[in-house]
Amino acid sequence: MIAMVTAGVVGAAAGGWPVVRAEAGGGSGPSMRTQLSSVLADQQWPAPKPGSWTPAKPSADGLPAVVDHIDTAERVVFLTADDGYTYDSEFVDIVRKEKVPIMTFLTTTYLKGQGQYFLAMRNAGSPIENHTVTHPNMPTLPLEAQKRQICDSSDAIQREYGRRPQIFRPPFGAYNHATREASKECGIRSIITWTAEFYNGTTGPGVGFNGFARADGGKGFKPGDIILMHYRKGLAGQLRMMLDWVKQAGFRPAALQNYLPRSLGGNAPDKPAAS
Repeated sequence: MIAMVTAGVVGAAAGGWPVVRAEAGGGSGPSMRTQLSSVLADQQWPAPKPGSWTPAKPSADGLPAVVDHIDTAERVVFLTADDGYTYDSEFVDIVRKEKVPIMTFLTTTYLKGQGQYFLAMRNAGSPIENHTVTHPNMPTLPLEAQKRQICDSSDAIQREYGRRPQIFRPPFGAYNHATREASKECGIRSIITWTAEFYNGTTGPGVGFNGFARADGGKGFKPGDIILMHYRKGLAGQLRMMLDWVKQAGFRPAALQNYLPRSLGGNAPDKPAAS
């Protein structure tokens, strides 16, 4: 069975954003090193409040569990960014200096010549997780081809950054049983989709440019939302826009990995302490 996330309209209005000062592109030469020199120290994020959340459980069939939200009473949301074809140094600065937790799902074809950029993202606190090699629609591929997409991507990330991804996001949110089988064989412990999408730098169905849509067709944010963004031109300003929306709604971004149990590839204990 194919599972696909379908966004519903929430009606969050698009808005303007500050001018991005630096859109880094091309090779990873000295100018990139200079711009990113301030973001090379590891960042860490606070753990959730005891008793405020219920960790997702491993799947009964032994395959990676599929997680689209976190069951929490806290007014927190979880930012994630996919793909990786834009290399915006100001975005890294915001994540680092303003301590914004955000998880990267990297399509590893974009690593070529830009490994240092995603090293800076990792050191700014963004875990680098798996989003395939070339971004195919996974259910259209046989099992072995799906394994190549996932395993080869994990191999590339491990070679580049010394840590093998344990979390996978399928392109388009589309997966089938073979995707879960392939994920397990490649060392993946959970598959992360989303509850809402920010169509940053593009036009979403029914929500316009820089629109925001919920998968359940509702409006606004809900505690535990996992929010999808993409590495697109203008990302720094788009992140500021999202952070403003989150703050105005009385929420804050939190680190997804700290709310995922270790059995699912996160940092949290499988049986968290009670309040």
